[in-house]
Amino acid sequence: MIEEEQKVYLAVDLGATSGRVIAGIWKSDTKELKLETVNRFPSPITRVDGGLHWDILGIFSSIKQGLKLAAATYGNRIESVGVDSWAVDYALIDANGAMLGNPFHYRDSRTEGMMEAVWKKVPRETIYSETGIQFLFINTIYQLYSEIVGNVGALQAARRILFIPDLISFWLSGSRHQERTVASTSQLLNPMTGKWSETLLEKLDLLPGLFKEVVEPGAIVGSLKPELQKETRLSDISVIAVAGHDTASAFVALPGNRKGFAVMSSGTWSLMGLELPEPQLGTNALNDGFSNEIGYGNTVRFLKNICGMWLIEECRRHWTEAGRNYEYDAIVNLANGVPSMVSLIDPDAPDFAAPEHMPDAIRAFCQRTGQKVPADDASMIRCVFDSLAMKYRYVFRKLEAYSDQPLEGLYVLGGGARNHLLNQMTADALGVPVVTGPSEATAVGNIVVQMISKGEIDSLEGARDLVEKSFVSKVFEPCDAGPYTENADRFAELLDC
Repeated sequence: MIEEEQKVYLAVDLGATSGRVIAGIWKSDTKELKLETVNRFPSPITRVDGGLHWDILGIFSSIKQGLKLAAATYGNRIESVGVDSWAVDYALIDANGAMLGNPFHYRDSRTEGMMEAVWKKVPRETIYSETGIQFLFINTIYQLYSEIVGNVGALQAARRILFIPDLISFWLSGSRHQERTVASTSQLLNPMTGKWSETLLEKLDLLPGLFKEVVEPGAIVGSLKPELQKETRLSDISVIAVAGHDTASAFVALPGNRKGFAVMSSGTWSLMGLELPEPQLGTNALNDGFSNEIGYGNTVRFLKNICGMWLIEECRRHWTEAGRNYEYDAIVNLANGVPSMVSLIDPDAPDFAAPEHMPDAIRAFCQRTGQKVPADDASMIRCVFDSLAMKYRYVFRKLEAYSDQPLEGLYVLGGGARNHLLNQMTADALGVPVVTGPSEATAVGNIVVQMISKGEIDSLEGARDLVEKSFVSKVFEPCDAGPYTENADRFAELLDC
């Protein structure tokens, strides 16, 4: 039972597979934060006329249901709401604020060949020096360019581009804004100037009117619309543009302020990197494939995207269709019961970007590279876990060159913090301790940014001290690095296959 004096902050936390409305309950007497899940729902996608889209209206209906439930539970204790989500995807908005079609899913095939087409107009080196973002086919720049090449009418009618958290915030408050952390993932924002790249907008014929001055994470952008107050029975609570990119929110929620630690947000994607004061835009960072994404408080998330549990999620989907439905714990137990390092894949190989059948794609990769093909589900899972640990090791070694001090450990945040087997494998592979943060790190980061904005916490450092006090961490000490060291050369060869 929530006490009368306790304040509540609502996080709308949208992931690529599921969304949540989560309440952060601030216990002012003990100076602790407690989470309660109000509503959990799928993030549905649908294919229409060959295109892959988010059912964003269905997602918004689930969000409103969560707000109604929150109002019924917490009443007038609710202070504010903030939205975070996955990156790069967007909606186009016309002059009247109407959405011009459901947003495309980042894995839609319309971006095929778009990177190469863009590079013919702007060299890769120029794009990187302007944005500092890793080259991924899903990036907003290639999605938008596909609409230019296709002469899509919606783009011509658009007057604003809103990224997914900006879109939901717009529907909640009426504020049409573009928040900095999610905007920085687009490969169109210059991290040095803090503004949209005029060079790229001009050379790619992107309508400059779509891009407005970005707002800083933590800005109070308005209050809940009167019609939504009536529908949800909430009051005129503040709507706050938190660190809108879910990884930016996760980085806020580090369990403490340890120096010399790398950070990995682990979920559908694994994003490993460092928190730096300045972007790294040199040739080495370009060739190593790192991104310079903007974080809360003018920090830079210098990181690399690694295809994470997407591989397992897609395998599970096909196994479920075949009548083999594995819960999360069963997945880990299956992997634990078979030999390691029998087969390895590069998790980021193009083979696994959007295959029709993930288990077949993994088998085909192993066969093509002369390895033993996984014969059953357990061997398939172990192959993925071993490969992720090896890829984490590879990226961690690359990161060491960009740190001003030796890397002494790795924070693991998000859903992956619950995977004790993979966390132990990661500690062994890296040779340093792995310290887990909150499994709901994105929601925690979302909430503590709201608390800073409302004056309840005084700084980012204070927020991390609160996270360390409020949530239990588990430490995985390295035990046996031998298998990972022995297979390092073998794995490196697979990266070129």
